[in-house]
Amino acid sequence: MTEKIQLSVKDRKAICWRSTFLQASWNFERMQNLGWAYTMVPAIKKLYTKKEDQIAALKRHMEFFNTHPYVAAPIVGVTLALEEERANGADIDDAAIQGVKIGMMGPLAGIGDPVFWFTVRPILGALGASLAVSGNILGPILFFGLWNAIRMSFLWYTQEFGYKSGKEITKDMSGGILQDITKGASILGMFILAVLAQRWVSIGFNFTVSEVPLSEGAYIEWDKLPEGYEGIQKAFELVGQGLSQTPTKVTTFQQNLDGLIPGFMHLLLTFLCMWLLKKKVSPITIIVGLFAFGIAARLLGIM
Repeated sequence: MTEKIQLSVKDRKAICWRSTFLQASWNFERMQNLGWAYTMVPAIKKLYTKKEDQIAALKRHMEFFNTHPYVAAPIVGVTLALEEERANGADIDDAAIQGVKIGMMGPLAGIGDPVFWFTVRPILGALGASLAVSGNILGPILFFGLWNAIRMSFLWYTQEFGYKSGKEITKDMSGGILQDITKGASILGMFILAVLAQRWVSIGFNFTVSEVPLSEGAYIEWDKLPEGYEGIQKAFELVGQGLSQTPTKVTTFQQNLDGLIPGFMHLLLTFLCMWLLKKKVSPITIIVGLFAFGIAARLLGIM
């Protein structure tokens, strides 16, 4: 019977240390994929003895990956467990591993920013600054020490939590637990994609569709306002009452779209990029193409 290959605590600590460099080779094409692959190298070397298996594993982890650098730790842990089980003969394919990674990275990314950037760091920064302004050298030392202690502790313990949770997932392969999690992660990933498309994709068609003259009393007659601050005060009051600032109501194509299906063009552009990626078009080519199209559309007055 072949002895089961298992990652030791020393191996997992080495991986945890490497994960701190997750963004060291960030790129526009696949974002954190190089840092992720670098993180997984000790596990790949330990779990796979054949060179071709190591190459395949490294290629598997060169796919797109992007999340908050600290909350990537539990994803690392789950992935380590899946790779370990795969190396020991479990029926876990590339799609399952990639599906779990993608499904986890979106929701966890939304946790990292508010917890670390907007809560922990400002609190520690305020504490250190309160000491520093009084001339106490402990201010910056305290901030640096506490921040890194919290950061490293979080990385290690959440990676271990993910590793142990991942091993529980892989215990019942015949029951389809991993398949259910992969399917659920994929569905969740699509929901996150739709939310991010609306939030981060910016596209707007500003060419005019119609211009309708407004009747008197529906717009502000600027020449009839009092002079000085009274005129400004009156203008604000009229705007608050819903009066237009111009005698003509201008409707753009984008306003019509937003009235029918808000965010439709954002999602359509996202699907177009996904389709181009599926057709093996380089992400760099897509980025350059979007820049060129945006500049041209702006000069022509379309967007």
